[in-house]
Amino acid sequence: MFKSNLKRTSSLLLIGTLSLLTLGTAAAEGGDIDVTDMVAVSFWIATAMMLASTVFFILERQNVSAKWKTSMTVAALVTGVAWYHYTYMREHWVSTGESPLVLRYVDWLITVPLQVSEFYLILAAVGVASAALFWRLLGASLVMLIAGFLGEAEKAPEMPMLVIGVIAWVYIIYEIWAGEAKEKVSETSEGTQFAFKAMALILTFGWAIYPLGYYLGMDSGASDNLNILYNIADVVNKTAFGLMVWYAATMDSKSDSSEE
Repeated sequence: MFKSNLKRTSSLLLIGTLSLLTLGTAAAEGGDIDVTDMVAVSFWIATAMMLASTVFFILERQNVSAKWKTSMTVAALVTGVAWYHYTYMREHWVSTGESPLVLRYVDWLITVPLQVSEFYLILAAVGVASAALFWRLLGASLVMLIAGFLGEAEKAPEMPMLVIGVIAWVYIIYEIWAGEAKEKVSETSEGTQFAFKAMALILTFGWAIYPLGYYLGMDSGASDNLNILYNIADVVNKTAFGLMVWYAATMDSKSDSSEE
């Protein structure tokens, strides 16, 4: 009972801290959002959704078995880091009207490798993952991001960088659908298999928005559409990705409890 109350208190304290940070950030920015500016509105919605998701994942972490807690922590980190960066990206857009390219890629450089590592983590939670799988997924995600940034920042030719990024993304898709991860997931529970396949679908179709946004961004006048697309993609992919982890953790934990 004492441990349960301590965990609950710790979660509430963390949530309270996030809420105070949110209020402090909003007060510090002080900029009013023009409700007719759909890009600014999309930044605001993304910021709110990331915070709500983070609070949810933190609270639900205490309701899953120990082997899933790391995965739930990573899910909360993905949306938590994104929320923090979105508060600054939103202000950057409102203040300057320019795309927050560097801030967005800093966010992706942290959150995207965490997301692809979730495939490894949910397999590791049931004891069927290898370290090599983790490093392959991590390496491919970094290649994808670095190529994307170099192209969008005009540090390298845009189209070749897009091609390199897409190749890295396709490799991740291959690894998930046909590589070692696909082989290992067949050895897991039904709930884990469902979540794994749902996450793979998000990575395949949800992540397709990013190269589309990159391509549209090659037109210098497409900044508005580019940012709206990226914001929608981040909200859907990061939140839905975490929800699939939560689903697998919840179903697997219930199964463990019924067997006991």
